[in-house]
Amino acid sequence: MRPYILAETNWKALREEKIELAVLPWAATEAHNYHLPYGTDIYEADAIAAGAGKIAWEQGARVMVLPTIPFGVNTGQSDIYLDMNLNPSTQLAIIKDLTTVLHRQGIPKLLVLNSHGGNDFKTILREIGLQFPEMFFSTCNWFQAMDKSQYFEHMGDHADEMETSLIMYLHAHLVSPLSEAGDGAEKKSRIKGIREGWAWAERKWSMVSEDTGIGNPKASSKEKGARFFKDVTEKVAQLMIDLEKLDLNDRYE
Repeated sequence: MRPYILAETNWKALREEKIELAVLPWAATEAHNYHLPYGTDIYEADAIAAGAGKIAWEQGARVMVLPTIPFGVNTGQSDIYLDMNLNPSTQLAIIKDLTTVLHRQGIPKLLVLNSHGGNDFKTILREIGLQFPEMFFSTCNWFQAMDKSQYFEHMGDHADEMETSLIMYLHAHLVSPLSEAGDGAEKKSRIKGIREGWAWAERKWSMVSEDTGIGNPKASSKEKGARFFKDVTEKVAQLMIDLEKLDLNDRYE
């Protein structure tokens, strides 16, 4: 039993515990090139939340990792077979219901640990924050926490070398041979502002990638995944520790 994982702990262990920070991992269920499972984002969220939670708990931070939400915003992938979608309005309703529980039980802080690029919780947490002003809400994208160029040869943002290496490390039996993987080539927008990154439009996934991947996975390895996992969980753990210790009446310096 890991005492910081809600799904594994029990009432006897929790009844005298005072949790300061709830962590909600949020993933997606979607195609990841030809070689990775649909649950890639879920496996990553589970492992990183648990690994970081362990470090934080062992350093005295009273955090509780909630079960991972397995579906995310996949509106740009509606024609990709069995890519499952939750609309942002549905995410808002889910977070509101869960926040109501936390608020009622005196848990003052929530971190949404995001594991999917299509999810964006900032506007949702702004709205929830008005409804629960005495609570503290935060979100992070673990996949943006590190300088990936220090770990991997080829950059991308979906089923790329980073994700492939991670799943090789975490669940090697679910990774098909790299010889079967597509090269993750991405077509760029014709709109200059979008290419430069200061304008935005949702990507129509079937138009930008033939294999559903973005980023070449061919140089992936279990060893790269292990090194990245260790460092990213340590960094996310420090975020959890900092949030747990934060005095809500003295947030700035």
